[in-house]
Amino acid sequence: MDVRRESETAPTKNHTRVERKSECEFVVTRTVDAPARLVFEAWTKAELFRRWWVPKSYGLNLLSCEMDVRVGGQYRLVFRHEDSTMAFFGTYLEVTPHSRLVWTNEEGDHGKTVTTVTFDEDAGKTLLAVHDRYPSKEALESGSMDAMPEAFDQLDELLASLGSSN
Repeated sequence: MDVRRESETAPTKNHTRVERKSECEFVVTRTVDAPARLVFEAWTKAELFRRWWVPKSYGLNLLSCEMDVRVGGQYRLVFRHEDSTMAFFGTYLEVTPHSRLVWTNEEGDHGKTVTTVTFDEDAGKTLLAVHDRYPSKEALESGSMDAMPEAFDQLDELLASLGSSN
């Protein structure tokens, strides 16, 4: 049940690992060249998040990005694709600055998915681990883990630009 692949987009020195842990769980890991403080900001500040989260190759336009990053706060992302819109939304369950975020994904028909992101810094680099726990095998199979490598490539680009401006 172990599925692994490396990022296949533009060559980078950082690789994304996608691993299926069970019939209801995926874990995506990647080391990025930035301190946890900066990486956490890229995940929690809407003006930064919107610059990297949507893979450019998907042809989606992020129309709005609302994030109230606190326990009990909510997020809502609205996308346009061709002639329709779609929304992703949920609630933050845990917010530990620079080390951990936990939120729900409530837009699916299969029940709530819970996403946990950890930020583990070592020598100025941060190991990101994104753990998605789906309510069912069907919900997992309808997810979009294939988007993560490209989104993380875009995160690397954003972090490089932020690092040079800080």
